[in-house]
Amino acid sequence: MSGKVIPILSGRRSFLTRLSAGVTAFTAAVVTGGAAEGQSPAGARWQPERHETDDWLDKLPGKHRMVFDTTTAAGFGEAILFANNFMAANQSGYAVPDDALAIVIVARHNSTAFAYNHAIWAKYGLPLSLRTNFTDPKNRQAPKVNLYNATDYGVQLPNRGTTLDALAKRGVHFAVCQMATRGIAGALADVAGGNTDAIYNELVANIVTNARMVPAGIVAVNRAQERGYSFVGA
Repeated sequence: MSGKVIPILSGRRSFLTRLSAGVTAFTAAVVTGGAAEGQSPAGARWQPERHETDDWLDKLPGKHRMVFDTTTAAGFGEAILFANNFMAANQSGYAVPDDALAIVIVARHNSTAFAYNHAIWAKYGLPLSLRTNFTDPKNRQAPKVNLYNATDYGVQLPNRGTTLDALAKRGVHFAVCQMATRGIAGALADVAGGNTDAIYNELVANIVTNARMVPAGIVAVNRAQERGYSFVGA
């Protein structure tokens, strides 16, 4: 009788031992798996990917960084004004000189045309005026120069007399949307006749001082923020 009891108890203990071990392993797997899926490794932190195309943003000297995003004619003028105010306040309130500030004004969508120089506006002023819904406040006609680089308009324009050249001399840079420029070139080709590629190259060759073409203005805004630039929408 006793000979039969011992194997039964031994078998039961063995079964319970295996069951307990299985439950423990299963629980550990669930807990570990949940932590792996729901949590980042200790100390892990998201970092944006860097692209060589955007390295120019880090090459601008400056302890303080600001990017202005513009999409309209008025917005571009306001960005010029705000950039000037930013430099003036840093100088008067903090004794921070212009060369300690990295400032980029992005021209995209309907502000892109204002990153082109006088020669482009003299040649294509009418279609650019229609495209941007912008006229000379003195005569309500299509401008024949880039008015944001004119010195005799003062408070009649949103930039209140501060010009593109004046900002460029103080170290401000301009990022010009390539996609919008391509669209403008196509529109000018339709209206004035000519080849889209040729007009595109003409526009690119006639951007204002301290300006550079970027793949897209909206991307430049994103990349600037990823590299530590504070954002201002104008």
